[in-house]
Amino acid sequence: MSLPDRNNPYHFNDFLAWRQSVDYYADDPFIRKVVKHFTGDGWEGIDEAARRISRKASFGWRDHAETIAYPEKRPYVMHYDGFHRRIDRIVRPAETEIMEKEIFSEALFSAKTPPWVRLIKMYLIYQNGEACIACPITCTEGLVAILERFADGAETKHILQHCKEGIDGDYAIGAQYLSEIQGGSDVPANLLEAVREGDVWKLYGAKFFCSATHADYAVVTAKPAGSEDVALFVVPSWLPGNKEKEIRNGCTIDRIKWKLGTSELTTAEITYNGAVAYPVGPLARGLANVVGIVLTYSRLTVGLSCAAFMTRAVREAKKYAELREAFGFKVGQFPMLMGQLRSMERSAKRTTAAAFKLYGEFMKLEGGLQGGMTQDGPETAKKKQFDIRELIMLQKIAASWDATEVIRAAMSVFGGHGVIEDFSCLPRLYRDAAVNELWEGPRNVLLTQMHRDFQRASTWYNPSEFIENVLHHADAGVIAGLQAEIAELIAYPSLFEPDDQTIRICERWDAFCQRLYHAYQDQALKEVEG
Repeated sequence: MSLPDRNNPYHFNDFLAWRQSVDYYADDPFIRKVVKHFTGDGWEGIDEAARRISRKASFGWRDHAETIAYPEKRPYVMHYDGFHRRIDRIVRPAETEIMEKEIFSEALFSAKTPPWVRLIKMYLIYQNGEACIACPITCTEGLVAILERFADGAETKHILQHCKEGIDGDYAIGAQYLSEIQGGSDVPANLLEAVREGDVWKLYGAKFFCSATHADYAVVTAKPAGSEDVALFVVPSWLPGNKEKEIRNGCTIDRIKWKLGTSELTTAEITYNGAVAYPVGPLARGLANVVGIVLTYSRLTVGLSCAAFMTRAVREAKKYAELREAFGFKVGQFPMLMGQLRSMERSAKRTTAAAFKLYGEFMKLEGGLQGGMTQDGPETAKKKQFDIRELIMLQKIAASWDATEVIRAAMSVFGGHGVIEDFSCLPRLYRDAAVNELWEGPRNVLLTQMHRDFQRASTWYNPSEFIENVLHHADAGVIAGLQAEIAELIAYPSLFEPDDQTIRICERWDAFCQRLYHAYQDQALKEVEG
């Protein structure tokens, strides 16, 4: 019986009390199981590091991430100071700067931080969404990786030290500016010009999608004057001594973009007019190195952050379903919702397990992932390089697609509350996940690239062998089915003919790649669950 009561006593106190006290790591037996399974003999030290940082991520940083998401906290650019000097200051809320300093002070990329410790820390941090943190972390990771391989001058070695180990307690932040207005993901179409002026390289032109605009350094692609080759440079936002004076290094921040998601992070349009830049690696190998090294880390992060987003969303949806009552029952008791929650939880778990499995395989690569698809070296090593390269792209498209599906389903558990911004973190995670689908190559671009990769490698690496190698613990029937289909799809000569048959092949290739990576995820989950 439900009689009217003008003083409706209903409240959400139990749900709020749980949410305020939940510890992302200590209260999640599955991620602890993942860590123990994949990290080997050193798992106890990794477990201890995870417990320490989880207390920060689950409480203080969680609160900061939620606070800075309010519209009135959005960052903006102040072009001039009170004396009409051009400064292009990125103005961000204090909570962002506090959280950023605390997180980067974890020295994630220091030689003293083991790779597995870095990974679990990033996974826990990412459960708070992008929050002006995830993008700068992965961009800095890519910058460190490229400089570890190619830093050969005083300036680039100084930048590496600043990003990796910090200088006087200050850890630098990296960014990557690749896209231009005419090209987007088509980096070979870059028009930004690099000019050698005496002993210094300088950049002239515009970049159109520049995220983490507040960063200290950026990896930038440009073409040397008179060349069609894309070269790679690292560009300081300020030259030594000028950051405090707010004198930027030969560039202007023209505008901040208005984005669907990752709104706490600025994405800008930047014009370079003589910015001092330092070449990184051979000039003619810039494209191969940025794709093979820098974007590799970004794409790995997309998979990891999607797993973290999904884990947070499912956790909150499950608890809400346990506590919320409708029609005289707890909503989690309805079979329809029970099935949906199980499906969502399985997606989150298998995405997490596969992210850790793939990272482990990536770390085992001798010399890391090479820029470009080389045919040099021993056959076994070539094939392993190819496996990891393609799995990283497969993870990027599958995990980012699944994340939006899972988070949208999690929002539906909350009913109307699911889209209320100050009721739940889920709308913010949903928008951030949607941006993840586009970062570092949208789905159609990566699908086309993978088809070309398999065709080019088929003279020395049979696609069926690839399936067997990456799914060696999977069900034999699953492997055989995927082998038969990939043979047929790769035999199709080109995905560039605008006819109905090619469109049908493209649709099949899209669905096939999703199934293939799900099979890899299922294998990883089976390993974890024994």
